[in-house]
Amino acid sequence: MKYEKIDSSLFIANRKRFVSEMKPGSIAIFHSNYEYVWNGDAVYDFKQNSDIFWLSGIDQEDSILVLFPDCPIEEFRETLFLKQTNEHIAVWEGHKYTKTEAFETSGIASVFWNHEFNDKIRPVINMAEYIYLTLNENDRYTYRSPYKALDFAKELKEIYPLHKYERAAPILQRLRSIKSEQELELTRRAISISKKGFERILKFVKPGVMEYEIEAELIHEYIRNRANGHSFHPIVASGESACVLHYVENNRPCKDGDVLLVDCGVDYANYASDMTRVMPVNGKFTPRQKEVYNAVLRVMREARKLLVPGTYLMEYHQVVGEIMEKELVDLGVLSMHDIQTQDPNWPAYKKYFMHGTSHFMGVDVHDVGMRYEPMQAGMVFTCEPGIYIQEESIGIRLENDILLTNNGPHDLMDEVSMPLEAEEIEEIMNSSVNA
Repeated sequence: MKYEKIDSSLFIANRKRFVSEMKPGSIAIFHSNYEYVWNGDAVYDFKQNSDIFWLSGIDQEDSILVLFPDCPIEEFRETLFLKQTNEHIAVWEGHKYTKTEAFETSGIASVFWNHEFNDKIRPVINMAEYIYLTLNENDRYTYRSPYKALDFAKELKEIYPLHKYERAAPILQRLRSIKSEQELELTRRAISISKKGFERILKFVKPGVMEYEIEAELIHEYIRNRANGHSFHPIVASGESACVLHYVENNRPCKDGDVLLVDCGVDYANYASDMTRVMPVNGKFTPRQKEVYNAVLRVMREARKLLVPGTYLMEYHQVVGEIMEKELVDLGVLSMHDIQTQDPNWPAYKKYFMHGTSHFMGVDVHDVGMRYEPMQAGMVFTCEPGIYIQEESIGIRLENDILLTNNGPHDLMDEVSMPLEAEEIEEIMNSSVNA
């Protein structure tokens, strides 16, 4: 791994929180993700399953975590099954965890090789009454391809049909959404690297630069600061492309007079940051561009105030929409007639602001959480309003990462003085030109 070693106390504490929510007489089993084939004998870069990482810190393919706190055999109360290395694997794939390294990473002393799993787990499972399994229950997920957790659940229910099965996901969604101080420090590290990437591109962007060159500048800065890479595919969208919410082609030239929207994030130690900024390609916003920019900034600041414990996410989105509505009227793109005759199921403001304002963030950039339960202190949300005026080729979105506390919202990007004001952006871009 590129990132610095994480203290195992984080994962020990996470497991303690999880097993305290299990029913007596229960076993829980977690698998790493598949390595997916790209083409031929090539595979995509491996990304660990977020649940097994959150519970163990193990960041390697073909790994299994077993938790059985009531097991009468002590070595199976917490157990890892890992890929056993050999000379061939060492030469062709590189280093894999030793048992000692797995213990140092996870705090789990009982480590076996994964080819032993089926033989060792059978008598252990038969001591349990309940089996906890996890599936991808992120409410943004759309099933398009097989994944290990689902395949394993089907396989296990065929072999052990008489056990009672429980869903681990609701427990993990609630636990993972409340961040410990160690987790927040990892998020802060991701955000600090994100700032370095942003300042790098502010000094790089100019008319004629290609969007993919900007993407390359970002990944250069991320990797050189020990990040795994992007926390999601970056959006580098100039001109009219900034009005396409999930534009990822990043293949157009940045033109004089256009604004450039960059939505990007850092994956540091599997913890994500998420940031959106907009800059004028030539270093100077037009009066209209700045007018729209400042409208979005005002909405972001008002929305941020609402990110407090007790808030319901869906109600929050509705209130932010009402704040946005006034700004759009003041900008002259919405009229009172538009509002008075709007479809209540799709308010008029959604023509120019069609997405939500905030989402959970943590191990995943779109992290798990209970969307219909009140927000709590310790949660981290993005705050990202936007205005997209296609007829003017202006797309403005601004996004920061906010920690909820009992003393009000705390902007994690303010901690690193992430540039945000339009004048800040212009000053940095023009100082690099004159340097």
